[in-house]
Amino acid sequence: MQWVNGQFTLKGTVFDSSRTVPVQSVSVQSTGGRGSITDAFGKYEIRVSENDSIWFSYLNKPTVKFPVTKIMDPTRFDIALPKNMEILKEITIRPRNYRLDSIQNRLDYEKAFEFQRPNVGSMTSIGPMGAGIDINELIRVFQFRKNNSMVRFKERLLEQEREKYIDHRFNKALVRRLTKLDSADLELFMELFRPAFEFSVASTDFQFQTFIKESYEVFLREYIRQRKSF
Repeated sequence: MQWVNGQFTLKGTVFDSSRTVPVQSVSVQSTGGRGSITDAFGKYEIRVSENDSIWFSYLNKPTVKFPVTKIMDPTRFDIALPKNMEILKEITIRPRNYRLDSIQNRLDYEKAFEFQRPNVGSMTSIGPMGAGIDINELIRVFQFRKNNSMVRFKERLLEQEREKYIDHRFNKALVRRLTKLDSADLELFMELFRPAFEFSVASTDFQFQTFIKESYEVFLREYIRQRKSF
């Protein structure tokens, strides 16, 4: 132990309650007023004096205080957090982006998107002995319930993807900017004039915005004015 002006460096690693996973961003504090924080590997260093005690804090939950004089090895004072200190799992947050969401959706349900109902053509295979029947495909032909379930699931995924694409183009920010509608009127307009998927895919930005503006004129004429007359 190397003393400098009556102080020395205390080192160690903080683990979770299992004593196997190092924990990052744990606050390390001393009664002498110094502080530190654990790095990505759960390691910390803090300057202390002989009369100090240290404690650890995670998610605003402090541990008991440890007197420095009772620490046997100040170069490796490792601790495990109590079980009542919940360790937050890492969460990856992706930006809201239709294209990224669509790609991720295809990756998540790749098997369903690529599913094709088995038929006579898919059962035929060509091997060293010539054309023959693929036994695995033949078995799939008779799995009626599983095949029908996969077809329905694929159709639901495709429908969800189409609806998300409409949401991507026909979004509140765009409609609000073009119509100045807000609150209940905005919700009603978007429900009444929600475009078809085919139009959403085929139209240019100019055509799509023109559709919104023309729909807004109809909305004013048929709904807002009619409502004010009552």
